[in-house]
Amino acid sequence: MDKAILLDWYRQMVLVRRFEQKCAELYQLGKIGGFLHLYIGQEATAVGSIAARRPQDHVITAYRDHAHALVVGADPKRLMAELLGKATGVSKGKGGSMHLASVEHNYWGGYGIVGGHIPLGTGLALAEKYKETDAVVLCYMGDGSTNIGYFHESLNMAGVWDLPVIYIVENNQYGMGTSVARASAAPDMVTKAAGYAMPARKVNGMDVIEVYNAVRETIDAIHAGVAPQFLEINTYRFEGHSMGDPLRYRTKDEVEKWRGDDPIGILERHILKENAATKEELEQIDDEVEAVIEEAVKFAEESPFPAPEALFEGIYVDN
Repeated sequence: MDKAILLDWYRQMVLVRRFEQKCAELYQLGKIGGFLHLYIGQEATAVGSIAARRPQDHVITAYRDHAHALVVGADPKRLMAELLGKATGVSKGKGGSMHLASVEHNYWGGYGIVGGHIPLGTGLALAEKYKETDAVVLCYMGDGSTNIGYFHESLNMAGVWDLPVIYIVENNQYGMGTSVARASAAPDMVTKAAGYAMPARKVNGMDVIEVYNAVRETIDAIHAGVAPQFLEINTYRFEGHSMGDPLRYRTKDEVEKWRGDDPIGILERHILKENAATKEELEQIDDEVEAVIEEAVKFAEESPFPAPEALFEGIYVDN
């Protein structure tokens, strides 16, 4: 793997980690309101998968959406402003944590309703097939989404019409506070794809290189005419479901076991082993990311809140 690519992935993963940690701080200070779902521990999944896409490919996800927005290339300053409810945010301060988007990057959001975005991702794929483009849709979801009707309806439609979509289940082992094994009669997500004759595979979501290779191969398969596709990317969130989660459903030993497979640590060890960078060079990247985060917070805090009349803007297409 090219040195520049490895270091860019490292930078992106550290950016996501520090962004999320800063969000937790700001939430506790009362500067971020509403719900806040952190991506700490899952960084390799977003970074590796989005690295495999091309500019024309689409990304759509659920409410744990900060990382995807950062990785597609959205401005950290505008993302932070959105989280603080400021008019300079990507959704003009009206969406908040769960409703980030970037039209210029073909990133169609975060959605707050569990599984509600899966038909939208399917619709994006239908539109691309109708237009006869070669664009692919990366439709992310949590493991809990696989138990609702939208999931099954969407996979069936995509299978019937051979739509260019990859359904990516980010299996972080829990839906809110309930383990997958307790909530799903079929805890292996890949078996759910079999019901729709859809090619499926499991991926180690803690290894960014493995995630990248799997998604790249899956996109190539779609270009070869084998569509749709399904990936179960196994990962783990180190923090709670949201900021109000007391984490009483997980043991300390379980969390520590997964923390031993920290995705940033795995990549760091690989970089050092391959002599792609020195420890000092990685620390320099850490410092550069810290400066980006501080700049984003400063921009967000100095930005204005939306004006009262903004309440009536963006309701219809022509306003």
